[in-house]
Amino acid sequence: MKGKGSSRVPGLHRLGIDERRRIVAERGAGRDGPFPGPGLSDQDADSMIENAVGVFGVPLGIAANLVVNGVELLVPLAIEEPSVVAAVTNAARIARVGGGFEARADASLTIAQIEVLGAAPGAVARIDDAAEELLRAADATQPELIALGGGSRRLEPRAAVGAPDRLVVHLVVDCLDAMGANMVNAMAEAISGRVAELAGGRPGLRILTNLADQRLAHASCRVPLEALAREGHSGESVAKGVAAACRFAEGDPYRAATHNKGIFNAIDALLLATGNDWRAVEAGGHAFASRSGSYGPLATWRADGETLLGEIELPMSVGIVGGACRAHPTARRCIELLGVESAAELACVAISVGLAANLAALAALASEGIQAGHMRLHRRRLE
Repeated sequence: MKGKGSSRVPGLHRLGIDERRRIVAERGAGRDGPFPGPGLSDQDADSMIENAVGVFGVPLGIAANLVVNGVELLVPLAIEEPSVVAAVTNAARIARVGGGFEARADASLTIAQIEVLGAAPGAVARIDDAAEELLRAADATQPELIALGGGSRRLEPRAAVGAPDRLVVHLVVDCLDAMGANMVNAMAEAISGRVAELAGGRPGLRILTNLADQRLAHASCRVPLEALAREGHSGESVAKGVAAACRFAEGDPYRAATHNKGIFNAIDALLLATGNDWRAVEAGGHAFASRSGSYGPLATWRADGETLLGEIELPMSVGIVGGACRAHPTARRCIELLGVESAAELACVAISVGLAANLAALAALASEGIQAGHMRLHRRRLE
């Protein structure tokens, strides 16, 4: 990521919208639109979806104070919820006292599933024996991806998936800086007939899975207890309350659902702003939260001496090339503003804002309550 100056902008919320646009423009985005306007023409909309009749506007805000892997970031968030931008900005201000967020992302491995129905005995061995042939055939559909160093990496046959004669073959593809759905679907379709022939069955579904558990992103932060203090509440008491709220989510899926919703408030808003498929990331995240057999929290918090340690991990299939992130002019501007140069860097920012949103929500619950700040901003919206 390329830093573009400090993300610490005190009083940003008190500035007028024109002044905020000037600040954004100084960071290398929005100088000639589309931040000042709706961002999407009728012509753009008609080229992006079927049966377009107009454009539905969503506020685009800037979360300040973010530090991710030592890089200062102003983060664009597209969301109608009144408190999310403020919450992320405030939590990032607290987290930067401890150095901000450390984040990492796996390689951009996306999985396409190829289903075979009525598979004969020995199907897995035959698929394994023909793996090189099948991978070459899949790669032949994506010459540009192969030229850039991406492409298929391996096949993973899975026998008796939900039924004794259902074989599912996972085609694992490195999509580089793309989310990759269209690419891996085309690759799976290209080899599904041959896979079924080798397995002695008939082709079933061939499509990606949004449980991208080989494409995880992880973030952590250490917050000094004194940075958590707020009026009427010591930093130690807030930290204990945050950790207790996390344990509640670990033991109760009803609480975990709301815990995780708060995380996606910020992740979804960033992915929408950058033209990414936030629905796919949410689906993968919720499935990942259930991987132990019961639904649990995606982020955890523990009091650790004089600091509060937060960690988060979930699948993060995002891209900075192709799809809406290039077709939508505002999405292009938002990616420019972030300065991310790879899908992995965008994943690191997304996972970090998710952890920030979670910290903000739990810290409020552990002190003045969630309604104090939320309802203040909600009333402003209704004035």
